[in-house]
Amino acid sequence: MGHDGSGVPPLEGRLRLPRSARVRQGTEIRQLLRRGRRIRRRHLEVFALPEEGPRSRYGLVVPKHGREIVERNLLRRRLREIGRTELLPLLHGGARPLRVLVRTRPSAYHADFQTLRGELLAMGTQLCSDASWSD
Repeated sequence: MGHDGSGVPPLEGRLRLPRSARVRQGTEIRQLLRRGRRIRRRHLEVFALPEEGPRSRYGLVVPKHGREIVERNLLRRRLREIGRTELLPLLHGGARPLRVLVRTRPSAYHADFQTLRGELLAMGTQLCSDASWSD
């Protein structure tokens, strides 16, 4: 129970994707879309560039594709969770920090959690194993 009696755990007790690990600015997103290395799968596209900072960062673009906001939010929450708990730790183990942007394709709205997870982790593994990222 939260300190205020609301039944919600206090914010500091929740696991979150820290701001320092997010790709958020429009200029960064546009740069990734224009110049990033692209990997495309059935439900997702990933764009990546080397990161100047000490740690990899992760961002999402979830277009509406004519869907209801509830469906969009569910898809966004799923991908954020996979990124936070599995993709970022995988990227942190790579040879070089990367800035990664995931963009959903229309078919992602029909995919289940395990399918999205499998695609995203396969793309992350591909990015980490690519020797051309090293200087």
